[in-house]
Order: sequence, then C-alpha cells, then structure tokens
Amino acid sequence: MSLFTSRDEAISECGLDARKAISRAPGFNKLLEEHTLYWQHLWHRYGMDLEEDDGERGARNKMILRLHIFHLLQTVSMQTIKLDVGVPPRGWHGEAYRGHIFWDELFIFPLLNLRTPEITRTLLNYRYRRLNEARFAAQAAGYAGAMYPWQSGSDGREESQKVHLNPKSGNWIPDNSRLQRHVNAAIAWNAWQYYQATGDLEFLCFYGAEMILEIARFWASLATWSEEHQRYEILGVMGPDEYHDAYPDSDRPGLNNNAYTNVMAVWVFICALKVLDTLPPDRHRELTEGLDLQDEEIEKWDHISRRMRLIFHDDGIISQFEGYDQLEEFDWQSYQEKYGRVMRLDRILDAENDTPNRYKCSKQGDVLMLFYLFSADELGEIFDRLGYPFEYKTIPKNIEYYLQRTSHGSTLSQVVHSWVLTRSDRAESWELYTMALRSDIDDIQGGTTPEGIHLGAMAGTVDLIQRAYTGIETRGEVLRLNPCLPKEIKSLCLRLRYRRHSVDLSITRDKMTLHCHECRVEPIKVAYCEDERRLCGGETIEFDLMKADCS
Repeated sequence: MSLFTSRDEAISECGLDARKAISRAPGFNKLLEEHTLYWQHLWHRYGMDLEEDDGERGARNKMILRLHIFHLLQTVSMQTIKLDVGVPPRGWHGEAYRGHIFWDELFIFPLLNLRTPEITRTLLNYRYRRLNEARFAAQAAGYAGAMYPWQSGSDGREESQKVHLNPKSGNWIPDNSRLQRHVNAAIAWNAWQYYQATGDLEFLCFYGAEMILEIARFWASLATWSEEHQRYEILGVMGPDEYHDAYPDSDRPGLNNNAYTNVMAVWVFICALKVLDTLPPDRHRELTEGLDLQDEEIEKWDHISRRMRLIFHDDGIISQFEGYDQLEEFDWQSYQEKYGRVMRLDRILDAENDTPNRYKCSKQGDVLMLFYLFSADELGEIFDRLGYPFEYKTIPKNIEYYLQRTSHGSTLSQVVHSWVLTRSDRAESWELYTMALRSDIDDIQGGTTPEGIHLGAMAGTVDLIQRAYTGIETRGEVLRLNPCLPKEIKSLCLRLRYRRHSVDLSITRDKMTLHCHECRVEPIKVAYCEDERRLCGGETIEFDLMKADCS
C-alpha cells in the first residue's frame, strides 16, 4: 500500500505518485529489513537501559516504558518534520478531543528536546504558523498580543466546547475550560526550553522570539493594577486544576489570581526581557520595529514582573487562587468508602447536584505545577523578585498540603506529583510513578483509554526517568545534573542530545559518567552541584556522587 496526499512535497499528483511508489517498491523482505533498521536506530536514540531490583515487576515497568516510547514515536517521528502538525494529546489512537491541540506538549517536548530536537522545532512551528490567529483572538477579546486557544483547531481557532456531557449523571455541564489562559505561558515556556537545550539562535530570532514577545504583550494587557494591594492581578481565569471554574454560588465563570497563572505570567515577562537581550542587534531592531514594541511597553513588563500579586494562607501555603482558603474541606474518606476510586470527583459531585467549586479538592497539580517546572533556585529568584518570602520548607509544605487534596482525575496528575516528590519522598514518588505507568495499559481512569491513549502522561513517565531522577536542567548555557535514583533503580543508562552533542549518560548509586561522542562543535558545559566542567567530543568525564550533596 502507498499513500500520498495533495499536501505532500516534490510530487506531481498524489494518485500518480502513489502508483509510482508501488511500482518501485523493492519487495516485502527488503521493506521489512529497512523498517527493522529504522526502528533499531530509533531505539538506539530513545532507548533506556534501566536496571531495577524487583525482577518481575521491574521487567513489566521496562516493558510499559518502552510501550510509551513506541506510542510517542508512532505519533511524532522524523516524518513529522515534513508536516504542519501539532501533538494531539490522545495520539492517533482514538476520537477523544477530536484531534485538537492542548497544552500536553508541555509534558512531551522535554523528552524530544533531549533526543530529537528537530521534531520539537517542527511542532513549535505549528504554533508560530497560527500566531496571526492568536493575535486576532486577543484583539477580538479586547487584549493585546496573542491569545492562543485552549483547544486549537486546524487553523488555530478556539475549539473548546461550550458544554460537556457527564456520563455519570446524564447532565450537560457548562464548560469554561477556554479560560485556561495558561496555555499561552506553556507555549512560551516550550519555545524557551527548546532554545536552552539546543542553542538554536536562528529559531529564536525568526520564530520563538516573536511568539514569546506577543505572549508577554497579552499577559500585560490581561493584568490589572490594584490600588488596594499596590500589585497587579489577573482576574477571571482557570488554572490547570479544572475542578474549579468559578466561585461557589457565582453565576460568572473564572477565578482571580490563580497562583500558577500569575507566576507563569511573571516568568514570561522575565523570559521576554532575556530574549531581547539575547537577540543579535540587527534582529532586535527588526523585531521591535516590526512589532512596534516601545521602551515604555518593555518597562511595564519589568514592573509587572516585580509587582504581581500572590495569595497565601495557613502560614506559607500558596493559595491556589484568591478565596481558596474559604472553601470547605472535602470528606475524602466518606466518598472513597461510598464510591471507591474518586478520580473523577467532578462527575460524582454533579450526579449528587453538588460541585467541586465548593471544596478544597483538585483534579491534578495546580500550585504543584510550579515545582514541576521550576527548580527551588529558580522559584526562589522569582519570589525574591516579587518581594515574597521563599523558605526551604515552602516546597515540601505545599506538596504535602495539596497532595492530600488531589483526586488524580487526570493521567497527568501522577506524573506531576511523582516529579515533585523525587527528593522529599522517594518511596511515594516511585509509587506514583508506577501508577502513572499503568494509566493506559490498565485504564486506571475507568473507560477513557478506549477513546485514545494519553500521550502527555506517556511521555511524562519517560521524562521522569530522563530528567527527574537524573536531575537534568538545561539553563544558563549549562547541562546540569543532580541524580536522585529511587532505591528500586540500581543503574540507568541513556543517550541525550544537548546542543548538537550526543552524550551517553550512565548513573549508578555512587557514580555518574558522561561520554561525549566525536563531533565538530564547541565543547559543552556540564555541572554536578558546584562542580562545573567542559566536555569535548570524544571525552569521558566522571562524577563521584558520594562526595557532594546537591539536595
């Protein structure tokens, strides 16, 4: 079988070229040989040699991990580079979400950035090609810059539904998910993280920078100044926790000062300022002139990044949103005794004529997404810039608080919670990791997998091994590593791509080795704790993990 469409390049007519390809096919055996070789190359690039203490269970975990990589490579591959496509969160395997593009790429791109960044570049260009549509959406809503949709259709239009069906109650419920403006921050984050991992200045100059600057413009127009608090606020949005879309008994959708949204907006402003400093002078001038970006606008970004409002309660707990502390505590024990799993608590409460808007309960990580995306040092710098205290105990205190109030109603939830627990509670982190591994193969959500696999969660489980347990960060022109293997993992070996270098990484409980393959590009900087070294092509360096404590 041969398949061509009119969108394919370097063809005359798709029917003719399909027949031509068939006539030139070398035969089944040769095709199978080529197919097998191609997959061998992919597994060499994406495979992981993971040795666990638990033989039978460890073998199953490795099999599922490999299945997740397989699904990722079935959905986005080297063939993707030729196409104008985004990452459908359910892959190509079901009808759920109708092929729309969400924020799940936030969980998928980090894996690609360190394996095949050429694919990430293509997928980011999906967003760039729809920048004008995002500009129009912002303008139509009364904002500046670009407002990307929560669910992107083929041309970048908003495709989020107005209502959705609760199969448990039969009710059609208003759907306000389009208020999740944090998708904008995710797109800017993805563009900057790609640049950090690759050093692809050409992409930043001609694609990434324009998106980031227009997204910064959007956040500046969405933020409002509060005379009472002498700070900026962001009103009427939804955070990643989709259980809360309005205040109890309110007929208006949206919440005020969602912590994740506000902090990510601050990060976007900081990133936009870095981008302007990074651009070569000629491109800086062209871009600012083309966008009519004035000094006063840039100065306002800096001011908002220092005066955004965050809400706290209970001595250091970051409030998920303003008024969160006034909600009722939820009776988890009674509902678990009555219903067993309460992952989809929103559906259960709706069937009882109730709503999660009344309770301190979360579908998935919201405040905790900050600890998923940022290191303690990075968050400390942001909080210091805002003039808020950030103590060492802030992270574990908030993790414990919100973990007790989360139903894990999304497959992404276990990924995020496992990640944020990697250093404070390795046993619980590993338990949540193995639960995330089973999301689709055991259909733990109860009937959602037949509608399509959850690609974000699948990629997230692989990235947990790739970055969380290795402690990888790509920032400041340095590849930083701080391994923290769970006791179940004896050793880990994998191959990374970082700034055009192929690096073999090997970690045991007491030693970390990096081997850089021969190449003709500048050496890279690699750091473990305060030990920063240069790594050249053909070299091998080793770190003693028993001599330093980076926790």
